[in-house]
Amino acid sequence: MSHDRTRSGFKERTRVADARERLLSAVAPHGRTETVPLTDADGRAVAGTVESPTPVPGYDRAAMDGWAVRAEDTFGASDRSPAVLFAEEDEVGPEGAVRVHTGSELPPGADAVVMVEQVDEVGAEVEVFDAVAEGENVGPTGEDVAEGQTLYEPPHRLRPSDLGLLKSVGMTEVEAAERPRVSVIPTGEELVQADPDPGEVIETNGLTVSRLAERWGGDATYRDIVTDDEDALRAAVERDLDHDAVVTTGGSSVGERDLIPEVVDDLGEVVVHGVALKPGHPVALGVVEETPVIMLPGYPVACIVNAVQFLRPVIRELGSLPHDPHPTRRATLTRKVSSEPGVRTFARVTLEGTGDGPGSAETADGDAPAAEATPTRASGSGMLSSVALADGWVVVPESREGLDAGEAVDVELWEVSE
Repeated sequence: MSHDRTRSGFKERTRVADARERLLSAVAPHGRTETVPLTDADGRAVAGTVESPTPVPGYDRAAMDGWAVRAEDTFGASDRSPAVLFAEEDEVGPEGAVRVHTGSELPPGADAVVMVEQVDEVGAEVEVFDAVAEGENVGPTGEDVAEGQTLYEPPHRLRPSDLGLLKSVGMTEVEAAERPRVSVIPTGEELVQADPDPGEVIETNGLTVSRLAERWGGDATYRDIVTDDEDALRAAVERDLDHDAVVTTGGSSVGERDLIPEVVDDLGEVVVHGVALKPGHPVALGVVEETPVIMLPGYPVACIVNAVQFLRPVIRELGSLPHDPHPTRRATLTRKVSSEPGVRTFARVTLEGTGDGPGSAETADGDAPAAEATPTRASGSGMLSSVALADGWVVVPESREGLDAGEAVDVELWEVSE
């Protein structure tokens, strides 16, 4: 699109879903892979089909404490007429038995285990009071995982339990997609990193967004502040086109100092400027030399909302990660939430109630959510505390003119670790 900052405001605002589709149409998985130690693989997407190189267990094992025997030697055994076997050390021969413990390897010659409570040991003899069938109380080789079994396929994202399973089959490393490289550039002549003078503001957006990018699976570079100067902004964007995505914070609207959309459009193309979203409609999305450039608003809440809506799916796509939604919790609104028709609204809320975790919000009788969601009093897009002190947000779709008190809603726990 030909970008013109001189327009008065945003005459048209693109719906969120359409804006995301336009952006993602210009994004493809980077395709780079690397071998990662299991200790560093948490959260990484597997790069190919992962098959077990060995069975687990790698041997037949006792599933109970007791005596390993040949099942045929116990046939007919009962309380009144026990089978009399002979205690052996390492190998089970005819009418022999070897003491075993849960998980220990089944000794050669044995094909079953008699539970210890069904046996009396009398000197060198073992009296068996219960007959067992072949394979009884035995965990066979590969009972947990078979050799060659497919464990994971792309775009599976590895979890701690997955890493334990991979280690159990003898793996110490795994082939994974590289983390997408994301450059985060805070912009604004009023920004400082510390000790602000009157009229100056401490930079927070770049720090927040870079940490979110890491949490979502990216490898973020948190750049120094760039002032509102076209040449400086151009140089900053061009420097980081070797990254998989470039993110700027601030300067994305249509004011005199909102220069970054013009710079990006001059270098490449701005595909969206202005989204029907609140807070944060002055977001801009562009592409320069096949690198997506996400221009986030400077107000902290608007910046975060747009990062969740646009940066997160870009990182997922670049890194071949699944596009999983954030976990939600069902809750009842304690107060009305107002919204503008045709605009997707993100209302920050705090949660109280008996729910124990994401998705655990129904009462015992299932009639109503057990948790209550209270909209935060501070609703301005510049109030960072309204997000930092909230538990999540409620999304009001474009088709609604707000939500009523008492209505059951899904609270998006967007900051829960993924």
